[in-house]
Amino acid sequence: MWLRTSRHPAVADLPVGPRYESFDDIYESSPSFEAVYEAIVRRVLALATHPRGVVYAVPGHPLFGEATVRTLLERAEEAALSTRVVAGVSFLDVIATALGLDPLADGLLLLDALALAPSSHLFQPGRPTVIAQVYDRRVASHVKLALLESYPPQHRALVVWSGGAPETAKIETTIEGLDRSDTFDHLAPVYVPPLGAFENVRSFEGLRAIVAKLRSPDGGCPWDLEQTHETLKRFLLEEAYEALDALDEGQPHRIAEELGDLMMQVLLHAQVAEDAGEFSIEDVIASIGTKLVRRHPHVFGDVVVTGSADVLRNWEELKKEEREGTPVLNAVPNAMPALAQAQALQSRAATAGLHENGVDADATIDRVARLPAGKLDAQSLGEILFDIVAIARAHDIDAVEPLRTASRRFRAQIENHEPEQRLQ
Repeated sequence: MWLRTSRHPAVADLPVGPRYESFDDIYESSPSFEAVYEAIVRRVLALATHPRGVVYAVPGHPLFGEATVRTLLERAEEAALSTRVVAGVSFLDVIATALGLDPLADGLLLLDALALAPSSHLFQPGRPTVIAQVYDRRVASHVKLALLESYPPQHRALVVWSGGAPETAKIETTIEGLDRSDTFDHLAPVYVPPLGAFENVRSFEGLRAIVAKLRSPDGGCPWDLEQTHETLKRFLLEEAYEALDALDEGQPHRIAEELGDLMMQVLLHAQVAEDAGEFSIEDVIASIGTKLVRRHPHVFGDVVVTGSADVLRNWEELKKEEREGTPVLNAVPNAMPALAQAQALQSRAATAGLHENGVDADATIDRVARLPAGKLDAQSLGEILFDIVAIARAHDIDAVEPLRTASRRFRAQIENHEPEQRLQ
């Protein structure tokens, strides 16, 4: 009988009779776990060709975190070798018993330490989590850094030794202190208790729970409970403008803060709708997710593009199909700021072949210069501004951004008490 390793407490209790061999020599001579597993698989497959086959034994359940077993099953099938998996008690059974957990009822999340990236999106801090294969302090340090992306440093963690000795079953620590222990080995998974709903501030689900609580009739906020889609409209616009200001400043912490405020408005609208039985945040996410996949067939399908021009052309064609039967300019919101609205109207009309791209810049400037003093009326000014937007589009310039830049420059001049200069 071949053992993956003889370094396990259960080996002492194996029945007398068979001769036991192990692959410990491969662990000692190979440069990585991947090389160890590949060498073991090859040797077991070679042994399996003998008339009586081979028994390969692993600690715990053969299908729980056993890379060699998974690979053996795949390659045995390819080689037309018959296999039989004999179930065993897994490390998860030991941990569940030691901690009094029901993995199903408690929604236990099981992760592999070696699969965690430094910034891992696998964590769900609202669920109890077991991280297996924390072999040593180096891996523990890797796990700690990944956990700190989602949990506070002082959050509790337990190193649970799954070898079965009661006196070393549980060692309590914190996430911050996780890699300061010398107790790690191949039998020591880490258990991380769940964060409370309102502690889970680094996750989308946590933020959603906070917003739901604010709107809850049971202990929620009176102001939030009074809000409707109509009353929240001005805040959505204000937060969008504040996010633009932050992007102009280029300060990452401010951008993060203002995007968070903008996200809060989206979640509030979704919660108002959910409370009224209209739609939920999942519907919002599904809507944009479906749209992104549909409008990027060159990424999620078999359409071939040669550059961004092809992408934009396909995008417009797909939007045209979606708007079949509706006026071309319906998608341009009336509430849009006038300058941006003029730009969007011209762009959509030009794409549909209903409007020429650009105007004669010199003629527009000459027309402005020839206006008699005091003869400029609102309609003429509107047409001139509309033509200026067309000039910007003809030169592939976003008309909004240069005006915002000029306004910022003017603001700085006034605030710094500098003489006002004509902006060229």
